[in-house]
Amino acid sequence: MLIIDTALQQRQREGRPIRVAMVGAGFMARGVARQICRYVPGMELVAIANRTPEKARAIYAEAGVTDVVEVGSVAQLEACLAQGRPAITDDALLLSRAAGIEAIIEVTGAVEHGARVVLEAIRHGKHIILLNAELDGTVGPILKVYADRAGVVYTVADGDQPGVTLNLARFVKGLGVTPVLCGNIKGLHDPYRNPTTQEGFARQWGQNPSMVTSFADGSKISFEQAVVANALGMQVARRGMLGPTVEAGTPITKAADWYPHELLLNGGPGIVDYVVGAEPGPGIFVLGTIDDPVQQHYLKLYKLGPGPLYCFYTPYHLCHFETPTTVARAVLFQDAALAPAGPMCVEVITAAKIPLFAGQVLDGIGHYHTYGLAENADVTRRENLLPIGVAEGCILRHDVPKDQALTYDDVLLPEGRLIDQLRREQEEYFRLTVAPFDQAISRSVM
Repeated sequence: MLIIDTALQQRQREGRPIRVAMVGAGFMARGVARQICRYVPGMELVAIANRTPEKARAIYAEAGVTDVVEVGSVAQLEACLAQGRPAITDDALLLSRAAGIEAIIEVTGAVEHGARVVLEAIRHGKHIILLNAELDGTVGPILKVYADRAGVVYTVADGDQPGVTLNLARFVKGLGVTPVLCGNIKGLHDPYRNPTTQEGFARQWGQNPSMVTSFADGSKISFEQAVVANALGMQVARRGMLGPTVEAGTPITKAADWYPHELLLNGGPGIVDYVVGAEPGPGIFVLGTIDDPVQQHYLKLYKLGPGPLYCFYTPYHLCHFETPTTVARAVLFQDAALAPAGPMCVEVITAAKIPLFAGQVLDGIGHYHTYGLAENADVTRRENLLPIGVAEGCILRHDVPKDQALTYDDVLLPEGRLIDQLRREQEEYFRLTVAPFDQAISRSVM
């Protein structure tokens, strides 16, 4: 949005830059901090929260900011804000409670902790910018309800592939073309990858092995496409999506050949999907259609082919480079890059990566036990399937074979989790069945 740069420059001239704080100090947070501190006039990163404050201090130092104060209370944080000194803390909730901070960037990728941060920010009138598709893909609809009631913007960040996809889908709609497939371009998909197999790649790029694994095993792509579906009212063609693999380097402009036209041109809500091997990767694409024969003629003239499906694409996603734009859209224009439009349309369910055994405690997303699969929400409810966003920490009640989808009947839920409370509220708010959840809760406290 080109208007953003002008608006930020105006805030800079007026001496009232957007004050934003960040929760998380990992790989992506490092890039966000550097981008805001060095390259974005009209915006200040005033505080970073992380369980290990020294990691937050190191991120500031890399961005060229050294006059950093560690704080442990709201009063101390607000004193830093008044003095214009950046702060670090191990208490993420302080950022939401301090006056003067306009927006919170949540970049942990953690579901339970992320939910607590987001709710606290909403309670205190802060806009929310997520680099946490896992959270949005689990309880995004109910968090959006809370945000709307509080009059704040809840949005997934631009730069991540879902945000880039929504920008392109909005552009395509603006042309009068109807998006019927929103796609993601991948270089690898292997559901059996784990942090051990991905350790070398992670080390090469300075990333977390489990986060890298979530990309490789399909969990992340499932979340990314689920949040796109939930923003646009789309579905998946089948469990796990179609996910065609093409010869490496095949141009994405050929995407209309890889998906069944009868599925895309039937007047339905459209689908989300992905492709492995196409170029340019890791970009995104939208297949759209239009019935107007005159506009079809123009699209053919402009080299988009004969139709009836036309391919639009963005050849990159720049993650942290574009995050500040999302902050500015939220604070200055009350515009979300991406947010759920209503109830869940697509969920990310849990499948066994290896044979699992009774009594095992399930590990997290991108680890050794499970991988995620995108599934239509109505199927998820009907079959009582376990969302992977709530699977971590669950105890298996019996053995589960490799590749089997887990249900709530297969597990005991940990007690006292906010994520389970939000799942129930989400089901109730959108008037969906709550019986399976209630049954699982009953078992968990027996």
